[in-house]
Parts: sequence; structure tokens; C-alpha cells
Amino acid sequence: MTAEIKKEIINAASGKIEADTVFKNVRYLDVFTNKFKIGNIAVSGGYFIGQGDYSAKEEFDCTGMAMVPGFIDGHIHLESSIISPQSFAKIASRHGTSAVVADPHEITNVLGCDGFDYMLKATRNLPIDVFFCVPSCVPASPFDENGAKITSREVDKYIGDERILGLAEMMNFPATISADDEIIRMILSAENVKKAVDGHAPSLRGKALNAYAAAGIKSDHECTTLSEALEKLSCGQYIMIRQGTAGRNLEALLPLLKDASYSRCFFVTDDKSAEELMENGHMDNIIRLAVAGGVRPEIAFRAASFNAAEYFGMKNKGAIAPGYIADFVLLSDIDSVKIEAVYKHGRNIEQDFKECGIKIEPELTAKVTSTMHAEKITADSIKLKRNNEKIIGVIGGEIITSDEGEGSKIDTDNDILKLCVVERHKNTGHIGVCLIKGYGLKRGAVATSIAHDSHNIIAVGASDGDIVAAVNEIIDMQGGMAVAENGRISDSLRLNIAGLMTDEPAELVADKITRLKNAAYDLGVYRNVDPFMTLSFISLPVIPKLKLTSLGVVDVDKFKLI
Repeated sequence: MTAEIKKEIINAASGKIEADTVFKNVRYLDVFTNKFKIGNIAVSGGYFIGQGDYSAKEEFDCTGMAMVPGFIDGHIHLESSIISPQSFAKIASRHGTSAVVADPHEITNVLGCDGFDYMLKATRNLPIDVFFCVPSCVPASPFDENGAKITSREVDKYIGDERILGLAEMMNFPATISADDEIIRMILSAENVKKAVDGHAPSLRGKALNAYAAAGIKSDHECTTLSEALEKLSCGQYIMIRQGTAGRNLEALLPLLKDASYSRCFFVTDDKSAEELMENGHMDNIIRLAVAGGVRPEIAFRAASFNAAEYFGMKNKGAIAPGYIADFVLLSDIDSVKIEAVYKHGRNIEQDFKECGIKIEPELTAKVTSTMHAEKITADSIKLKRNNEKIIGVIGGEIITSDEGEGSKIDTDNDILKLCVVERHKNTGHIGVCLIKGYGLKRGAVATSIAHDSHNIIAVGASDGDIVAAVNEIIDMQGGMAVAENGRISDSLRLNIAGLMTDEPAELVADKITRLKNAAYDLGVYRNVDPFMTLSFISLPVIPKLKLTSLGVVDVDKFKLI
């Protein structure tokens, strides 16, 4: 804020000069008392200046309307939407989102600092504020072959930036509680500039949790049960209540939003697909579900705004009060979160929306759009390496897997398919191969370059020929999603941004993803299995039980390659 703007809002607040805008007779949320009140809310210079009898250059009668702070998503991987950050922001802003705190973990696993720099530049001047946390686990585990590495040196490089709000989810909790030197350096880097340190520790309890919290980890978004969340709250952690596309924990954690604990909880999505974003909305959908689940609207709206702002040290966001940035949403119905207008810095986004005019250097663009460094594969490339290979079990609707024993070949009658992960960052030629059960394919193959967290190419198929066709299509496209049948590609989507995102319009992307999923279902994939998202998590070796990377099958519980 400049001195001139500061003077303007002081003079407008004191009534010495006219306000820019007054919203009269509006029912507004006071997040400090957790009550809705009726009054006239004045705005000047993009800031709230007060409630009361103000004159203004522009006045709106908001009788029957409610005003709530703009929504803040406290933890999201923008890359997981598959659409570009610009497309995401356009949609999310119209659903009341005024800010997100993004972890660019996915693109930095592909490109390191180049990926981070791209995200910083691609998110400037958008209709929402995009803040970041510096990824802490790149690569996510020693079993990953990714494209780059983030160390404490890179954390030091970024952590002082005003758009960087902290250190992103510390997934490596075993090393954290073992007091690993490099992790301690990362945590101290954030603490020394008074920024947040986010956690990621599913099911961690007892003394291990005490050590994790003592290390300085201040939040967690992986709670799946109320008892786990309450224990983490008692350790001083904030609870990010996740309700996204992959992880849906809101129902289990609704009791947290009571008087005793609501102030230490806020809503996040973690991952939000383009089609779900367009169909169901963003943070507005979480609020709607929370209210339907019995949470007081005042608390639900606060958990979607002020609590996240408090946690991340956003001193002037998340409230309708003098000196706070005028990011807000006008509603015609509170319980259903029916949005009538969204304002950013006091201006209606529909009236003031402009193309952001993002400029990214050609050299950086070339790096981001040329990330497929792998030779095409053949059927010989994906032969099973052992007579008795591990079978990974898919659990419908979950990202955890089961151990289904061993097998020697594809057997569609018994739902046994081949799974492979192809390293694509450094042309190592490494390909992990095993079997998988519970996916459902009867013929054909499905492949994607979105494979957490290293984002190599992962494919599942009922025949080697179709797996080869699908993987090679992704190599040709420089990343994407593909469905193959009879050795030919039946449908595909190119993901030209790091093999993770596309700059195609969101509406077109959503239609293409729906078409791709339907093509996979037509080949036999079980309807309770998301054909692509399920694959994306089967290569993530920090979520139990068995996972496949380009180096082979990982027993996550024992934390070792089999």
C-alpha cells in the first residue's frame, strides 16, 4: 500500500472525503464476532473503510443480499486441474475465490526452479491472488526418478518473496522426526522469516507426531478421522479440512467446526479437476456441503476465508473490516451459497476483468513445453522381469492400494493387467513393470504423464501392443493422456505444459476428459474407478501399500523396493 492510498482510506473512513462505493442495507459477516449484521459497507481505494452512514460516488442497494469475505483455498496444486493457471483463475474467481495458496510441487518435480519460475510468472495479474509455498520434497522419495531437485538452497532463494507464504507440505515425515540436517535447514529457512511450514503426515500419532510438530510443522491436510485431527490440534497444528477431487475428508471432520476448535481449521481442495471445478464450483461447494452438514454458515464462511488468512499471515485479507482489502462475495442466499457478484479490490470482476497479458520469456516457454526426454518403447521394453511379479490392488475411490500377491501374466478373466512406469525426464531407459488388479480393463490400454509425484509416464493395459501405442502417443505429444485399442489411439489429450497442463480452453478440456474417461469405461474400467486419477496415484510411493515407479515396485509400509 502506498502512502497516498493510506491517506485516502483514512480520510474516507473518517468521512472527510467521499467513499468510492457504498453497499447499502447489506447483511455482512463479521468474522470477529461470528455474526451476520445489517449495515452500509463503504469501500475506497480497494479497501473496506467502515460500516455506517457514508456517502459515495457509487451506491448499491443490497437489501436482501449478504456480503462475505472472498474465499481462500489454503492448499492446492494448480497443476492438478490440468488447465492453465489463467483458465483456473477465471473459473475459480466466478465461484467467489479471491486467493489460493499453491504448492507447485508437481511442475517442480518435472522442471525444478524453471517450473517454479514459470508458475510465478504465469500467475501474476490474474483475477485472483495466487500465493505459493516452496516445495519441500522434490523428489518425494528415494524411489522416484524425477526431473529436478529442490534443496534448502532453493528454499532460501524463494522464501523471502512476498508472494511466498511458507514451506510447502513436508511429506518426508520419517526424515523430519529423525532430525535430518537438510530438512531442518529448510524449516529454519521459513521460520527465520516468520513464514508457515505446512505438513503432510497421514495417520502420524503419538511420539512421532510430537516430534513432527516439535520440528515446526504447523498444519496438516491429511487427516481422515476425527480422532487423528483432534490429536494434531492438541499438538498445536492447524487442520486443513480437505474436500477436493481425490481426497474428500469434509464429512469425517465436520465436528471440528464447533466452538472449541473452528478457529484452527480452514478449507482446502489439494487437487481440483477442471471438470469438477466447472460442474460443482470451488470453495463455494465446500461451504455449501459444510452448511448442509450442520455447520453454522458464519463458521463455514470464516473457515473459507479468515482462518486461512490468519494462518498464512495475510494481515489484510479475509475480513470485512476497516483496512482490509475489499475482496468479497455478494450472495442472494447464504445456505446454498448462491453467488450474485464477486468483487476483487472493490471492483466487480465481471466489469473489470481483463486479459492478464502474461509475458514469459521464449527460453522458459521452450523448457516448459519440451519435457519429454524418452525414447519410444517396444513390447520388449515392458516384459515382466520375473516369473512371479507383484500384483498391486486398486481400491475403488481410494488412492491407497492393496497387496494382491503375485502373478506371471495378463489375465483379463481374473482382472489381472499389466502396469508400467516409463522414466521420461533424463532418458534413462528405466521402466518399472508389474501387474495390477481391480482396474477392470477387458481390452486396450490407458496411459498418462500425470503420475505423482515424479510425473513419469504410467500405463495400464490388457495387451502389450496397446500399452506401447498409448505410451508412444504420450511421448509424441510431449505429455498427455491417451486411450488405445487394437494398437491404435482411440482418443487423447495433449498436455503441452510440462506434461501436466494444457492451454486449451477449460470448457474444451472438460469435454475431452469426459470423452477420454468414457472411452476407458467402454474398454471395461470399473465405474467406481477414475481411469486417469487412479493411475496418477499408483506411482506415488509415499501412500500405502504398494506403488510402482520407474525403478520398480515399492513397499511403502517397509519403505523399500521389492
